[in-house]
Amino acid sequence: MSKKLISVKTVVAIGIGAALMFVLMRFVAVPTGIPNTNINFGIAILAVFAAIFGPVAGFLIGFIGHTLTDLTWGWGVWWTWVAGSALFGLGVGFFFKSYRINEGGFGIKQCIVFNIVQIVTNFVVWLGIAPTLDVLVYAEPAEKVYLQGLVIAPTNAAVVLILGSLLIFGYTKTLGKSASLKAE
Repeated sequence: MSKKLISVKTVVAIGIGAALMFVLMRFVAVPTGIPNTNINFGIAILAVFAAIFGPVAGFLIGFIGHTLTDLTWGWGVWWTWVAGSALFGLGVGFFFKSYRINEGGFGIKQCIVFNIVQIVTNFVVWLGIAPTLDVLVYAEPAEKVYLQGLVIAPTNAAVVLILGSLLIFGYTKTLGKSASLKAE
């Protein structure tokens, strides 16, 4: 019997996560003052879904959600930054078992691990990968895209730290701990 690569529950989560990410990135974006650089609350949704459903879901939610956002802004799809969102979701999702969210065990220790992972991933992706790809692929001015990354990496990290952590704590409160059930 073959094992499923991805469950129906995860496929549904990808659809919901991508839709929520798109709506938040497109309609609840707060300008930073740096051109084409917004504070996006969708990054918190991406991090939360990746932390719950894993790297495949994180990658696809980031890819789909960011692509839809770019398509509706009207300036074209910036594949380098779409790749950044997808890689961010992959990176956060890669450690999803360490967060113990699905077990109802997300406590302070797991929150610290989650935030270390998301902060490191934010800086690697938005200060390293995405702007470097912009320079290499689109021949964008390095000063411009690294400034965008310098603004967005800590901004995204802060949004996920606050909003993402609160969302995960809230979500885990809806789960029952498996250790709380005892046989009589």
